[in-house]
Amino acid sequence: MKIAIIVPMAEEAEYYHTNFQFNEIKKYGITEYSHGFIGNNEVFIGLSGIGKVNAAMNITSLLVNEKIDLIFITGSAGALQTNIHQYDLVCPDAFRYFDAHNTMAGDYVEGQIPQEPAEYDLNSMLRDDFIKYLQAKKIRYFSGLAVTGDSFIATFETKNAILKNFPDALCVEMEGAAFAQVASKFGVPLVALRAISDNAANEAAVDFDIFVKNVAKKAASIICDYLKN
Repeated sequence: MKIAIIVPMAEEAEYYHTNFQFNEIKKYGITEYSHGFIGNNEVFIGLSGIGKVNAAMNITSLLVNEKIDLIFITGSAGALQTNIHQYDLVCPDAFRYFDAHNTMAGDYVEGQIPQEPAEYDLNSMLRDDFIKYLQAKKIRYFSGLAVTGDSFIATFETKNAILKNFPDALCVEMEGAAFAQVASKFGVPLVALRAISDNAANEAAVDFDIFVKNVAKKAASIICDYLKN
């Protein structure tokens, strides 16, 4: 299979580059992708940058040039539920935007961009296969809604405002819904695996700086083991 692995930050990509040999660097648009193989899979690993526009721009640049079979997005996220803690894994089954407020623009719900779906459903046969791998390996994970926006959430006030609109959301991050929106347009399955770095509240900024590399390594090592086998 031809697989894209996209991460927002260099710290989140470090595991891939220190554990695998890549044959070449390919540039699509402004994004450089490390190109090589993990197991029998042809892999493109790219650094998207942070936020929705960077995410959409960089994955689009790849998809218009390569026939990708599956997209993995990895990296970190902030926990929204009290039973989800640092180093826990979230494998979302859907993404929504927490910063899209268009209910006054028509028959839309919170998180919905006009003329777009209310949420981006990630369920697919390839995601099911990855879930079976997690279960077979007895890897603990949470599955459910993740929400995306262009703000780093670091206060209880902003966290509670998100939960008011999305009470079931498991975690918050800054790229996933944009990746999912682009992937849906191209008809490419997407699997997301986010590792929790912070509680998306008052301690978030300190915890993120301390834990981001370690939690990203956890998610990356699982995806690489899956692809090798």
